[in-house]
Amino acid sequence: MSDAEHHWTFLSNHTHVLLCVAREPDARVRDVADVVGITERAVQRILAELEEAGIVRRERRGRRNHYEIENDAPLRHPLEAHRTVGDLLRMLKKKPAAAVAT
Repeated sequence: MSDAEHHWTFLSNHTHVLLCVAREPDARVRDVADVVGITERAVQRILAELEEAGIVRRERRGRRNHYEIENDAPLRHPLEAHRTVGDLLRMLKKKPAAAVAT
């Protein structure tokens, strides 16, 4: 990707992965990687970090993983530590006002 094509976003890949598993707790790593636009290895690393931090719990169900999110976990940066993971996910999962009105 050239510099002209590189686009930055306000949210980190950790947030994007968290949002994906919040929306689809049985999502495959491959599917999360495709949605977020990162490698499967990067998704695995992020999920491991989220699990180590106590934000995500992974349970093996047959051949698949199922993810549960600890909504009461505080956000990690001092600027937003007064908010929880659940607060963040509720904000990100809300439908836009235009979609609600229809």
